[in-house]
Amino acid sequence: MKPIVHRLVAVLLALGLCVYSLQVSAAEKSFAETKVVLQISDNDPFKQTLVLNVANNLIKHYGPDQVDIEIVAFGPGLRLLFAENVNSGRIQSLVDNGVRFAACSNTVRGMSKILGEEPVLNKNAVKVSAGVVRIMDLNKQGYQVIKP
Repeated sequence: MKPIVHRLVAVLLALGLCVYSLQVSAAEKSFAETKVVLQISDNDPFKQTLVLNVANNLIKHYGPDQVDIEIVAFGPGLRLLFAENVNSGRIQSLVDNGVRFAACSNTVRGMSKILGEEPVLNKNAVKVSAGVVRIMDLNKQGYQVIKP
């Protein structure tokens, strides 16, 4: 095969693994009665903190085993999932309690053009094809959409 085909196959396999890992994570909490998807699409540090606070409050109220939470970041909100974001410790704590973080691949591509390189994302962020589509898909699966 030609090198470009090898790269294309590798990208498709990686994308498939990301989608699979999100599906498996969601399936692990399929028993949770409360399912929430939190949208972050603002670069405002206050809103980034707020979305993390909401996730934490949901876990405190329902318990980590009784609530299924995914935070989807797109547009300027993707900066929450940059590796150097000051909230990386809080993100890790939420991940330890079962919260998932999805990063919009469309936004990553757009920001890569602006920044001149692809931004390094938090190790817990899983790329999805489009943040809005991910939110819509989760909503169809019974998740309540909340934009703090």
